[in-house]
Amino acid sequence: MKPTSRASWVDAALAALFVPLWSTGFIGAKLGLPYAEPYTFLFLRYAAVAVLLAGVALVMRAPWPKSAKEWLHIAVAGLLVHAVYISCVFDSIYHGLPSGVSALIVGLQPLLTAAVVGPLLGERVGVRQWLGLLLGLIGVALVLEEKISLNVSFWAVGLSVIALLGISVGTVYQKRFCPRLDLRSGVAIQYFATAIYVGIFALTIETRQVEWSGRFIFALVWLMLVLSIGAVSLLFILLRRGTASRTAALFYLVPPCTALVAWLLFEERLGVVALLGMAIAAAGVFLATRPAKETVAA
Repeated sequence: MKPTSRASWVDAALAALFVPLWSTGFIGAKLGLPYAEPYTFLFLRYAAVAVLLAGVALVMRAPWPKSAKEWLHIAVAGLLVHAVYISCVFDSIYHGLPSGVSALIVGLQPLLTAAVVGPLLGERVGVRQWLGLLLGLIGVALVLEEKISLNVSFWAVGLSVIALLGISVGTVYQKRFCPRLDLRSGVAIQYFATAIYVGIFALTIETRQVEWSGRFIFALVWLMLVLSIGAVSLLFILLRRGTASRTAALFYLVPPCTALVAWLLFEERLGVVALLGMAIAAAGVFLATRPAKETVAA
């Protein structure tokens, strides 16, 4: 097998693992939010996983950033990808926005990322990729069409828009300024910064009361280990191996995958239109993520 072919198979395997793991984030939010306010929930999650990863980094003698500039870049990327994105998604769902609508808004990320990667990273997005991105958006909209409700507050919608900006800018920032981030020490730094961010909100606007039920503990542990360590590590590996626009296109598969998991766990209905949307989204991601001669990295 040629090296390029082997690399393509590795990328495909990483993507196939990343999408379902990342998709469970909405499920974890649905399980845990009834028992704790969003910023309190997130503080417990990020503070615990930051300490855990810092301990792992120290035991394994992982390299730490050598300059204050590196520390700052890593912390900013973490605040965008974790603090702004995740906290705003949780907060919007907590304030009544259906998770399907939030997923649809955040689902604009691949298009937004593709629109800005050119001047920032020197990545050229070809016609085939643009077609794939548009098909992915159509597929996501079809999957979530039955779940969309217009009876939502402007504030809840605005939070999801802020989340969209956070993950889009954060993905590009991570690719541009943190290309050699260590997945132990670097992510620990990001989670410490995120814990401080969400902790401030928990202290100032929430009661910080938690009902320590079995469902809440399961959701917390799942989000810590599977999402904050497993899925996030895969995201950064994919960014390191490929372009920001191709990696972002994978997020089109998250809402369909989330809907499928919700159907399996909560018996939420999946109609013919939703199944068609899944197929269209998958086709769009296939087009957008295929290596192309016209797509080059600086």
